Amino acid sequence: MRQPLDEALAEIRGALLDRDGLRRAVAAGRRRGTSPQWVRAELRPVALKRGDELQLVTSDGNRPATRNLAWGEDAEAAVDGLLAQPFGNWHVETASGTLQLRVTKKGDAQLHRSAVVAPAQPTGHDREKEYLLDPGDPLYAAIGGNAAKRRQVDAFLRALASTVDEPVRRVVDLGCGNAYLTFAAYRYFAGRGEDVEVIGVDVREDQRARNTALAEQLGCADRVRFIAGSIADAPVGGADVVLALHACDTATDDALARAVRWDARFVLAAPCCHHDIAAQLRRGPAADGYQMITRQAILRERFADVLTDALRAALLRLSGYRVDVVEFVESRHTPRNVLLRATRTGAPPTEEQRAEYASLTGAWQITPALAGLLGY
Repeated sequence: MRQPLDEALAEIRGALLDRDGLRRAVAAGRRRGTSPQWVRAELRPVALKRGDELQLVTSDGNRPATRNLAWGEDAEAAVDGLLAQPFGNWHVETASGTLQLRVTKKGDAQLHRSAVVAPAQPTGHDREKEYLLDPGDPLYAAIGGNAAKRRQVDAFLRALASTVDEPVRRVVDLGCGNAYLTFAAYRYFAGRGEDVEVIGVDVREDQRARNTALAEQLGCADRVRFIAGSIADAPVGGADVVLALHACDTATDDALARAVRWDARFVLAAPCCHHDIAAQLRRGPAADGYQMITRQAILRERFADVLTDALRAALLRLSGYRVDVVEFVESRHTPRNVLLRATRTGAPPTEEQRAEYASLTGAWQITPALAGLLGY
């Protein structure tokens, strides 16, 4: 909801100084044309031997500094000092819910309030599921947030949270489609207090127009934008995080190749169909002992899925990434439930990794599309 900035900050102040209600608060990002004293500040109540206090952790981008403040004048002075800083985002968690404040380029305040999803201390069978994106978030109202969609969004955000463990500035979703996961990624990072830019790429102009209108509706068009273009060639300057969720066949390879060329720090790819390797298996001879698999079409297709993603993971490792292949969502919700999570380490490939890749491709006499894109 848009409102004057001073009114929004006054509401944030009340939540920060609520001794019994405050759980955690993060300030980060910057308003247009400004530079806060710190890149990030975090507040939380702490219980010390001398009594309850408010802990303030500030970071200048190099090392954090921690102060413990007595509730009352000391805490009020520190909070007022933080609120005077031109932070672009505030994320405040309280016992009754969450406040998310974002300052637009024009200096307006967009304040989103959401009720608490689960009890503070759930136990046993009464425990409710805690979603990383509040089921009452306006995004769900815009896209039609049924239970299945909420499950997929939550599974995606949990994978994102477990992979991206440091601040990022730009996220690019290659092949974003209707972009509800693109918006979910923005909501998640903004909720962490990060001044993040999110770009969605899709080949269809009508999708670009639709998604741009939705960004306007959700009040985040200055931080979430869309480009009509191919995954391989869309004019994007690079990214910290690259997403490629259900891009069809070798479009996933195009996305992974761009991520590698950008030296993206994090990559999350959920491949869709795997026609390329399946066609190569159909045309060529099977590796010794595997004729029983490739002779049956359905088994050959399923094996091609596994082989394709194993080779993609191997090529990412050869390119300096640590890779996990995990379940995206439960298989009962979708048959396309594999997620490749990659974190850039910059480590050179080992001889063992090279030999494993060469052995696998040589045994099957195949050439993965990603190998050609990366020059292997």
